[in-house]
Amino acid sequence: MRVSYDFKDYECIDAGNGEKLERWKNVILRRPDPQAMWYTLKDSKWDNIDGFYHRSKKGGGYWEFKNKLDEYWTVEYKDLIFKVSPTGFKHTGLFPEQAVNWDFMMDKIKKSGRKIKVLNLFSYTGGATMACSKAGADVVQVDASKGMTEWAKENMKLSHLENNSIRFIVDDCLKFVQREARRGNKYDAIVMDPPSYGRGPNKEIWKFEDNIYKLIDACMNILSDKPLFFLINSYTTGISATVLENILKTTILKKYPNGKVDAGDIGLPITTNNLILPCGIYGRYQEND
Repeated sequence: MRVSYDFKDYECIDAGNGEKLERWKNVILRRPDPQAMWYTLKDSKWDNIDGFYHRSKKGGGYWEFKNKLDEYWTVEYKDLIFKVSPTGFKHTGLFPEQAVNWDFMMDKIKKSGRKIKVLNLFSYTGGATMACSKAGADVVQVDASKGMTEWAKENMKLSHLENNSIRFIVDDCLKFVQREARRGNKYDAIVMDPPSYGRGPNKEIWKFEDNIYKLIDACMNILSDKPLFFLINSYTTGISATVLENILKTTILKKYPNGKVDAGDIGLPITTNNLILPCGIYGRYQEND
């Protein structure tokens, strides 16, 4: 389990009974979390909140705000600044558990001693993009959502990265990778956060279990001769970290045997009881130091 303990503007205060209680800077939010299956005492702090996302039995849900909030606010992680805003689908625009992966990527880029070109697929609001750019890499980020891409551009400005080399592409990730291969473009590092299910801008259907191997196999054609890292994040229910590890061992490690592969869970520390809230899995290839 890889856990981030350095996110001062974010805190998982408590979790259990299918919910989590969080502090985003000075804002307290209560949201559903299916991983929090254990029992926790719902004391007064669970009611002393600013916003509460109610899950509907029919799917979806809605926010109930106890206090009037700004449309958005910002949180800082080290030298990065991100916009946070409660969305209609319960998320806030940022996954704080990913800080462990941001640290990994920034460290690899800084220590590489060379100019690194990174491709960020299914980039969402650009957390990994900003981390890699801050570390000195040139970054191309691809996401099918125009709205999330605009949010990522806001994060770029908040983190003062406007003068860095960042390209924002609204496209289907697999089609983009295939075109990059035909164009002969290469990347030293690739990070991806593929959804369980989604649609591209032209209604292309993405289903994790049907498409992930095909995408990774296509990515093999655009890696440089000396790839620095290849990182996969997943929140897809039923997919274990071992699956990601096996895929990477049979693709990238087979082609680049001098590197190494590892996989596992990522999570967040829970302040109230010192438990860890599991928040997905990762699989990664990295160049040996």
